Amino acid sequence: MRTLIAIPVYNEEKHVTKVLAEVRRYAPDILVIDDGSTDSTPLLLAQQPVEVVRHARNRGYGRSMIDAFRWASCQCCEYDWLITMDCDEQHEPASLPDFFAAIEEDNADVVSGSRYLRTHDAVGQPPEDRRTINATITRRLNDTLGLSITDAFCGFKAYRVGAVRSLPLHEAGYAFPLQFWVQAVANNLRIKEIPIRLIYNDPTRSFGGPLDDAGNRLSHYHRVFERELQKVAGRIGPKPCACGSNGSTARAGTPCQGARA
Repeated sequence: MRTLIAIPVYNEEKHVTKVLAEVRRYAPDILVIDDGSTDSTPLLLAQQPVEVVRHARNRGYGRSMIDAFRWASCQCCEYDWLITMDCDEQHEPASLPDFFAAIEEDNADVVSGSRYLRTHDAVGQPPEDRRTINATITRRLNDTLGLSITDAFCGFKAYRVGAVRSLPLHEAGYAFPLQFWVQAVANNLRIKEIPIRLIYNDPTRSFGGPLDDAGNRLSHYHRVFERELQKVAGRIGPKPCACGSNGSTARAGTPCQGARA
């Protein structure tokens, strides 16, 4: 199976060269989506043997993810799987073999990393407001959609390209995961979580504008979630449940015993 590693970046001159060198140890096919960087990131990327999609201006995390989905699914590429990860050294390339192994099990359409399935080797902790928002949204996703995930916002994921190709995704900003989870359930995708190490080395990272306020950010996430639920009304119902030994595995929309937020 052909797998593409896609890495959204925005002003990552500090990390991009090191991260790409590490990723190339595990995978030859790499796509970087440069979301309008204004530092030296574009110059550094020009020196790397990777494919690059460059936005002329900053268009948002979700837009970068959608571009990665489209690239992976175009006929000239014919990738079977897409793995997305961040470029700020909070997602370890050394975890890629765990995703490859989960893909080989062939029992999921989405393999989602979770920073909260193991905590003994964490490096740093997210600010309290970010962890609280994650827990609040994760709980709502589980309660409303019948999921059993533990980390709603982790961007380290593997997607079966054929399963996500037709999802109607257009959320351009940081609320992209809310739209994705609803559409995953509505389209009956199988979801599995695997543990990754919690690394938080930049507690000052900005979400941009009003979203830097935790209350505004949480309200925005709820609005996007509610809007997406309205689009799929009547398409979400109970499904048979299945649990795996490494994290949790369930078909989207399936209540799973032992779900955590």
